[in-house]
Formats: sequence, structure tokens, C-alpha cells
Amino acid sequence: MNIVVFGAGGRAGRQVLAEAHRRGHQVTAVVRDPARHGDLPSDGRVFAGDVTDAVSVERAAVGQDAAISAEVDLSVPVHDFFTASSRALVTGLANAGVRRLVVVGLSSILPGASGAPLMDEPGYPNEYRSFSLGHAAGLDVLRTCELDWVYVAPAGDFDHDGARTGRYRIAEHGDPASRIGYADFAIALLDEIEEPRHHRATVSVQ
Repeated sequence: MNIVVFGAGGRAGRQVLAEAHRRGHQVTAVVRDPARHGDLPSDGRVFAGDVTDAVSVERAAVGQDAAISAEVDLSVPVHDFFTASSRALVTGLANAGVRRLVVVGLSSILPGASGAPLMDEPGYPNEYRSFSLGHAAGLDVLRTCELDWVYVAPAGDFDHDGARTGRYRIAEHGDPASRIGYADFAIALLDEIEEPRHHRATVSVQ
């Protein structure tokens, strides 16, 4: 398959590139500044793009079969970034004829054991609440679109030192204590691209 990865220079994006190449896919890596990412495993298919600009998204996505977005930009207000990126992805991918979109999500906005979002459960730390609310606003944009999208989040958080085990499972709900390595998380993302099991849905993995 031809897969375009937005935010390919980040921790999740790099593991997505590695997993996609492991499976034999052709990958286009989209980053803001290719000069800073000369080590990306993309066979030279590195595209300078802006995930908050629909025209830029469309240009990167032409000829692709599916898209993965792992982009985060902390240099701008989080609400503005996630809503702008979701709108640009919805418009740009549709214009390019790309229907399948897999988005790297955040566990705090998904339901916990109580059914309420993790960030609203008693005792959940509030220090990153604004970041969570920005993610939630971006997800709300996706919920109104016609793309075949899935929002995939770790059930809890990422294990930054986690080695690839080749395994993961779909979680029934969010769990703050859960951890998953980026490499295993990338497996879940590529599985959703190759054999979609979820459509216009939010999914937790661990």
C-alpha cells in the first residue's frame, strides 16, 4: 500500500515508518522541515508539509491509499492546533481521494472504567487538562466528517523505553496504569490500515 504519515519525525511517527517498511509498504513521511529529519526510514520519500493546511495535506496525500496522523505541535495553542489539523485532514484527504485515516489519540479523553472520560474521573491529574481538551476538540471535528477514520489511543500512556514485543490488545476502557511501547502501538496503527476493524470509532490499545 501507499501510506502517508503526518508527524513522521516524532516518536510514534518514526515507529509507524519502521513498521510500515517492515511490512513492505511504500511510505511518504510528512514533516515540517525535512532538513531536520535526514535519518527517517522513508526511502527518500520525505515531504515538507503542514498538517494544519488543507492544500498541503492534499498535495502530500495524492496517490496514497491511507493516511496516519501522529502530528503534535506544542508551539501553538493546543485547541487551535488539533482543530485546525483535523479540519485540514478532513478536507485535504477528501480532495486527494483518500478515505482511510488513522489518528494517534490520547487516552485521557476516552472513557475510563466509570464510563466518563479518564480526565473527568476522580483523582486524574489536571496538569495536562488543556492538552486533553485540545485533543477532544480535534476528535469532535472528525466525528462530523465523512472519512473512514479511527482514533487510536494507548489505554493509559506510552512506555518510552518499551521494546517491541509484537503484541497488543484492544482494551475495554482507558486505564491510567496501562503502558504500551511505541513500536507495539505502531503495529496496532498499521493493522487498522491493512485490515480495518473499526470505522469512525475511538479505540484504546495496551
